[in-house]
Amino acid sequence: MADPATYRPKTGEIPTSPGVYKFRDPHGRVIYVGKAKNLRSRLTSYFQDLANLHVRTQTMVTTAASVEWTTVATEVEALQLEYTWIKQFDPRFNVKYRDDKSYPSLAVTVGEEYPRAQVMRGPKRPGVRYFGPYSHAWAIRETLDSLLRVFPIRTCSSGVFKRAAQTGRPCLLGYIGKCSAPCVGRVGAEEHREIVEDFVTFMAGRTDRYIKGLEDEMKEAAKDLEFEKAARLRDDLQALRQTLEKNAVVLGDGTDADVIALAEDPLEAAVQVFHVRGGRIRGQRGWVVDRVEDVDTAGLVEHFMQQLYGSEQGEQGIDTETVPREILVPELPGSVEAITEWLCERRGAKVEVRVPRRGDKAALMETVAQNAKQALVLHKTRRASDLTTRSVALQELADAIGMDQAPLRIECYDISHLQGTNVVASMVVFEDGLPRKSEYRRFTIKGEAETGATNDDVRNMHEVITRRFKAFLKEQEEEKLIDETTGDRKKFAYPPQLVVVDGGQPQVAAAARALADLEISDVTLVGLAKRLEEVWLPDEDDPVLLPRSSEGLYLLQRVRDEAHRFGIAFHRQKRSKSMIASALDDVPGLGEVRRKALLAHFGTLRKLRAANVAEIAEVPGIGPATARQIHSALAELPVSRAVNAATGEILEGGESRIGPDEE
Repeated sequence: MADPATYRPKTGEIPTSPGVYKFRDPHGRVIYVGKAKNLRSRLTSYFQDLANLHVRTQTMVTTAASVEWTTVATEVEALQLEYTWIKQFDPRFNVKYRDDKSYPSLAVTVGEEYPRAQVMRGPKRPGVRYFGPYSHAWAIRETLDSLLRVFPIRTCSSGVFKRAAQTGRPCLLGYIGKCSAPCVGRVGAEEHREIVEDFVTFMAGRTDRYIKGLEDEMKEAAKDLEFEKAARLRDDLQALRQTLEKNAVVLGDGTDADVIALAEDPLEAAVQVFHVRGGRIRGQRGWVVDRVEDVDTAGLVEHFMQQLYGSEQGEQGIDTETVPREILVPELPGSVEAITEWLCERRGAKVEVRVPRRGDKAALMETVAQNAKQALVLHKTRRASDLTTRSVALQELADAIGMDQAPLRIECYDISHLQGTNVVASMVVFEDGLPRKSEYRRFTIKGEAETGATNDDVRNMHEVITRRFKAFLKEQEEEKLIDETTGDRKKFAYPPQLVVVDGGQPQVAAAARALADLEISDVTLVGLAKRLEEVWLPDEDDPVLLPRSSEGLYLLQRVRDEAHRFGIAFHRQKRSKSMIASALDDVPGLGEVRRKALLAHFGTLRKLRAANVAEIAEVPGIGPATARQIHSALAELPVSRAVNAATGEILEGGESRIGPDEE
């Protein structure tokens, strides 16, 4: 625990202009980012008597070892820079909202030649229009199923689309009229795109002209005695009206607004947002946050708006990151003028941020607030056991191996190879008992090429630990913990409190020698052997045996298994690439560029081997003659076998993925 007086800047050195400041820990990691209208006034408030500070602020300033600042011209610039740095450095003492679930959206891939409607989760992609988010995926499929009879757009995957085009037969949806079947040429690309544009326009809220148009067309058909057509149009109208009924009008003036409400307690807060477009609720979403900094309701609202609207704008449509004309909040943020100006810049038009006091908007705010309260109760119920279990696991582990305090950061290392070939190592990171996948690292073992060593796991473990901590020491020595090119923290800038190696006494001894050679003594080291799940410590003749029901042992197993999974994925990728590369080495005229094109197109060796000459020739740059040579070369490869561990069944042509790792 550091004394803030040791790094307190002189008051006269701190400017009085607006700016953004960063607190760093002894390892150079950014732990808090803040902004201020007056930097001198704000920063000096952190260095008063600790007894006068909030307990969270006390923890932050005693964890930090330095503070630095950057001045800007206006408060809006400070707001933008603060958001950028929070997103870049992910400081542990800043409020960070996280989704309480992964919400699905209805997505239309308008960037493709034949756009497709589908359910999507995760980050937004370019060339895609998003509608929602919805609470459940089934709600999207139900809505889509109702609308396909009116807007028969493509919903099938690329594989199904290609197979239908090759066979000349559409899928079931094409036969029952819920797809216009562009795969078999029933409509052209332009005609299909017109249907897609109508669908997108309808989903965006401009529904009146379609309803009126169908009504007129139905009446005209009935007048002309075309009763079958009139009945079909009647059913189409019913489908559209059913879809609209699910999104009831809540604001009669056709308002475009986001309604934000919070539910708080001293430790956590929950946020709910209703996205209202054209007076109808088009989406609902929720977030939860740990109150790791001393911030009131106005501050929570400000942080939330930064994170909701600060990301890059996606395709224009009814999506969560589009800034609406009006934002209704429970309490105005302290810097409401700066926030409003920033939002106007993001939207490119006027934005109003206000607290609703009466009428329909105030009633809707109450509804959103009730949802937030329910979400907080549900989150606390779900998390209570999880948070308690992780705390118990970390403390049990610390007690068992003799650590003074529970390890905040755990790193685990595993070696993967097949009979000494394609030797790789993995490093996974758990912080506060949870995986931090952005910190995972992979190593290609150099010993195989340099010393001829193949399956010497002990020597390989020594190499990996040495390389990881040499990189750490080098970055500490250079005092350059931030990459000047990208602005990100360097790969190995932050040390672990606990290192776990997959293996027993020999692997632990090798890792201990590597740490001793580098004169690193403040990192605890253990090994977890698979046979009896013994925990081995350096220089100990007997292992530590944790009870089978121990949460600490379960955490170690999770960490070890995650390292094994991550290492195996990398090993399979390298092995498959080497196999397919060697198989294609002797094909005349097949260079590196076309090999990569084959890998990208087929993804696995099994799929490439199963492809016929015509399918191989579809790859850009591959002609019929080259395709025949590739097909012949792959046909001569021996069939690989895999065993189903659950059933013992021998599987012919076991598939190995050769695309990017699935993390």
